[in-house]
Amino acid sequence: MINGLAAGSVLALIALGYTMVYGVLRFINFAHGDVFMLGAFCAFYLAPGVAKLVPLPSVTGWLLVMVLSMALCALLGMLIERAVYKPLRRKPKLTVLITAIGVSLFIEYTGQWGFGASPKSPPELITETSIALGALSVTNTQVLVLGVTLFLLLALQFIVHRTRIGTAMRAVAFNPEAAALMGININVVISFTFGLGSALAAAGGILYAMSYPSIDPLMGILPGLKAFVAAVLGGIGNIPGAALGGLIIGIVETFVGGSAASTYRDAIAFAILILILLFKPAGLLGKSQVEKV
Repeated sequence: MINGLAAGSVLALIALGYTMVYGVLRFINFAHGDVFMLGAFCAFYLAPGVAKLVPLPSVTGWLLVMVLSMALCALLGMLIERAVYKPLRRKPKLTVLITAIGVSLFIEYTGQWGFGASPKSPPELITETSIALGALSVTNTQVLVLGVTLFLLLALQFIVHRTRIGTAMRAVAFNPEAAALMGININVVISFTFGLGSALAAAGGILYAMSYPSIDPLMGILPGLKAFVAAVLGGIGNIPGAALGGLIIGIVETFVGGSAASTYRDAIAFAILILILLFKPAGLLGKSQVEKV
């Protein structure tokens, strides 16, 4: 269960970016999983420089690497939105979807050219130790993953529901034309949404790299697809739903991985996607909308 919650927390952080972008623009940014990969590589290349300022592994050094990587990926997310998606805002959704897939492939293969195709060992940001809870043994990394995810989810809820920019995001999601007429700068809100989602994906990439022995330029493909499934499962456009969907996918996958059906571990998420689209297409926490024709 703890392994599943830790894995699901990483998926939840990626799914939050999917659901926020969909809530504001009504399209799926399939390049989001690759921003997750870039977050891990930002940590890989920033760690040696940070180690010259503060000791690594340490909590202070890990926090500094995390903040810098999230900031860089937030800037990258805003750059992608301005350069690629903004000119397509009034184009058919299929055009934007195909473009998003193209951006994803561009990032992946540019990463193979720039970072190298061979897997790399992520830097040690925190010394991993085991914590004994009776007969149960957990690692401080697992506790950290759960704690950081919970903190970021609460921070996101605060931003969306208690700040001016969050109010603007909800207004744009509800009715962009009316929001523009009320003086809301649509471009700023959309850029902020992409930046915030990309920062969360970067955090997920770093937490993932802390738990797994290697990173590579294609590491974002499968987690990105699973996070999309998690967003649909929870209710696309619903922030708590995305977090819940990520946790459910992580837990189910972990239990399947420890069973006789372990070979189907990676397929179970897509089986869940088919079932949710068949029986509850709005998702667990989503609401069905009536479309006037």
